Amino acid sequence: MEQPSKTNNFLIEQATLLRNSYRYLLGHELIITTQTDSQFARELFYAPFAVVSHDTGSDPVFNYGNLAALKLFEFSWEEFTKLPSRLSAEPVNQAEREMLLQEVSQKGYIDQYQGIRISKSGQRFLIQNAVVWNLAGPNKSYKGQAAKFEHWLFL
Repeated sequence: MEQPSKTNNFLIEQATLLRNSYRYLLGHELIITTQTDSQFARELFYAPFAVVSHDTGSDPVFNYGNLAALKLFEFSWEEFTKLPSRLSAEPVNQAEREMLLQEVSQKGYIDQYQGIRISKSGQRFLIQNAVVWNLAGPNKSYKGQAAKFEHWLFL
């Protein structure tokens, strides 16, 4: 899968899934906009906050990261979309991360989440006030999970 760009319409299908699932579960917009899905997909990729999502595999792999997330985690698109999402946390923090994901699976979403993550170079950072939500397709089929956060603190 290539990085979101004008040539692939900024991965409009994944962006729309993120948008619609967020709206359904939280009752408001991921980005306040009246734009088309295509314009939204572009705006999401260049948003000033981080958005990531992972797939439904037994060891879920990231399948989306906007530009803010790619910079924060210090990965290229190609590297990020091959990374099991559990590796975004250090081994000592993976059990806590797994409990978070189980809670999201049961409740649909959580907000006000905070947790420590790690970049490719080993830089640790605390994400704060994150929203983590389930992704569901039009027929309510489970498509993975996503997170949005705009506040982080380097440790």
